[in-house]
Amino acid sequence: GQAVVDLDHPKYYNGGKGNLEHVMRDPAKAHLYAHLKDKKGNWAVRRDVWVWYRTPHDLRKGPLSIGYAVYRDKHHFGPELQLGHVVGDALENQVLLIKTAWGGKSIYKDFRPPSSGGQVGPCYTRMLALVREALGNLKKYFPDYDGGGYKIAGFVWFQGWNDMGNKAAVAEYEQNLANLIKDVRKELGLPNLPVVIGETGNCRNMTFRRAQAAVAERAEFEGTVAFVPTAQFLRPAEESPNVGHGHHWFGNAESYFLIGDALGKAMLRLLKAER
Repeated sequence: GQAVVDLDHPKYYNGGKGNLEHVMRDPAKAHLYAHLKDKKGNWAVRRDVWVWYRTPHDLRKGPLSIGYAVYRDKHHFGPELQLGHVVGDALENQVLLIKTAWGGKSIYKDFRPPSSGGQVGPCYTRMLALVREALGNLKKYFPDYDGGGYKIAGFVWFQGWNDMGNKAAVAEYEQNLANLIKDVRKELGLPNLPVVIGETGNCRNMTFRRAQAAVAERAEFEGTVAFVPTAQFLRPAEESPNVGHGHHWFGNAESYFLIGDALGKAMLRLLKAER
């Protein structure tokens, strides 16, 4: 959730280049972002899409809008923002996004799934625990929940930087991610749970990025796992808020918006095929 919304710190963020406010002022692109603000110019609040995210600091829960990033502010967002709008526009029922993100974590160690052998990653265990916590207390966290039950409709995986620089992790990545998908499906009792994999398109390790793509190409995942290329969404550092943060897509709001858009559309394609 490192996309910068506005110039809240004039000393930083490269004079506002590449933040959300800056991108929305571009006449050629303004129509793509118009839904993010209401008629009064405030950030839109979407009540038919809920977000639940337990950060290292606190619990964020409520209707979709700006503010579900790791920071304790309203000046950052992640792929969940536009992903939520895409899915919310397509589905008639209430949508809940359960976000788990801690930053700087690998699948080689932190998210290591049981089927990969060795010690199960603490983040893998915590991720599933948080999904159960959110779903087990829907009325508590979302008083407007009607008690009508729920369906776990899909799983989005967008991770990789901390594996990319480790040769052993790169060598194992395809199998580890395939194992994670199968283990998550087993844990949730959903053998064909739709899964979308977002490419780590901000890294130059093509061997690693091919490993990510290869998971979706496995015959066992045909029609239920999709790979989303993202390299085309990377913007130059000099046109972005955080010029030294390549690992965070330079904090560029357009990058995170377009990634969320592509992830959401890929999920909808899988959901349509599922029917």
